[in-house]
Amino acid sequence: MENRIVLVIAVHPDDETLGCGGTILKHKENGDLIYWLILTKANQFITKIPDVTHVQLKYVNEVAKEYDFDGWKQLNFMTTELDQYPLSEIINEVSAYINEIKPTYIYLHHFADVHSDHKVAFDAVYSCTKNFRYPFIEKILLFETLSETEFAPAIRNNVFVPNVFSDITPYMEKKLQIMQLFTTEQMEEPLPRALSTIKALARYRGSRIGVEYAEAFTLLFEKN
Repeated sequence: MENRIVLVIAVHPDDETLGCGGTILKHKENGDLIYWLILTKANQFITKIPDVTHVQLKYVNEVAKEYDFDGWKQLNFMTTELDQYPLSEIINEVSAYINEIKPTYIYLHHFADVHSDHKVAFDAVYSCTKNFRYPFIEKILLFETLSETEFAPAIRNNVFVPNVFSDITPYMEKKLQIMQLFTTEQMEEPLPRALSTIKALARYRGSRIGVEYAEAFTLLFEKN
């Protein structure tokens, strides 16, 4: 079977690890080519962390090495300000990278995530997946991001409905190790991005398919 080209799109660095870190490691072990697109960069105006741009760049490079990505790119849009840019500008940047690597699989955020950056990102990325313009795309999967997906308004159209599950049992500890590299994104116990919560969600998702740990996705598109 020909190796897949997998593109993981994260609005903020750490979203990919929360949502599909174990699955990324699984793809890599299977010999697939893995690419990482980060849509935003650190915004010094919203944090008291000194020199947060360089702090983030340091751990982004460390994370890229841990996953052994075949390529990655961080765009220059500012965190928490994605809704202030023309949507067409975001679409053009995302489309250019998609056309460059021609992924067969795309992983991205759920459309109902409460963070405004996530909502804008979904609209922009989904605009770049029309089959007649991007015929190489075979599958699109939406992941859940702790502290964002579960806080969507509790109405039917916003619910994250998983219908694809990935056994990440062999990769769970590595996922947690990588998560600890995101020094500005850690949360204390028992908050959503605490390590115990990440592990608990994976344990719960694993119970759905009878394995120890799993990640869950909503299948948005699949070409048979």
